[in-house]
Amino acid sequence: MKYLHRLILCIYLVPMTIYGQIKMKPLNELVVKDSSTWNMVKQWIKDAKNPVEVLPKNKMRADSALYLTQVTTRSPMGAIIYETGGLLIDSGWIRILGSGNRRLDRSLMDWNKGKSFNNVGEPTKFLLIADDVLGGFFAINAGAFDTTNIGKVFYFSPDNLKWENTQLTYTDFLFFCFTGDLNKYYQGFKWNNWQKDASSLNGNEGMAFLPFLWSKEGQKDINKNKREKVLIQTLWDLYFKQK
Repeated sequence: MKYLHRLILCIYLVPMTIYGQIKMKPLNELVVKDSSTWNMVKQWIKDAKNPVEVLPKNKMRADSALYLTQVTTRSPMGAIIYETGGLLIDSGWIRILGSGNRRLDRSLMDWNKGKSFNNVGEPTKFLLIADDVLGGFFAINAGAFDTTNIGKVFYFSPDNLKWENTQLTYTDFLFFCFTGDLNKYYQGFKWNNWQKDASSLNGNEGMAFLPFLWSKEGQKDINKNKREKVLIQTLWDLYFKQK
């Protein structure tokens, strides 16, 4: 039954604006009062193997964020946007975007503006949904990365500056964050005492490394690399200027 629920919820995965629907639905059509999706997501979090911190929401920000994203609360994405300020995974190593919180002070659509779209209602070819302290970015593909894997989450990896297909839907991505082997996924990129550094960052910050992670020298031993706290926007600009 769990897998049936995941399949059904994937139907509601991708925001309408990705597919070019300009007409904006009102908030009362997006908030589904009889939806049990948030309760399901809370159960997934309760059963998670990795630490998950749910950041409290501000109702005004949640209303605005849900309206701008144009997804319903019947979807896991909509439920997270409407019910949380975001999620911090594994001491804040991964940040899943919600409606914003003082510790993750950007909503999903705030973060996408100027990256995947410029004006609300424009069709987009990808949607940024999460990132990590390395400056790795997770985005739903809507044609930007290839035309055959629409709706799949791609990861922009700071060690090769390429978008990589994770083969996961948004719901699958949540399960990966909650129960996946994150140490294996990030093998070689977690330094000694990384938990202390990760938890000291706010959700608008990440770590810059010298030598750069995409360089041969930068991948030898991350414990020997110099680390500096910077804005996650700075990392976005840095990586994409290098492409």
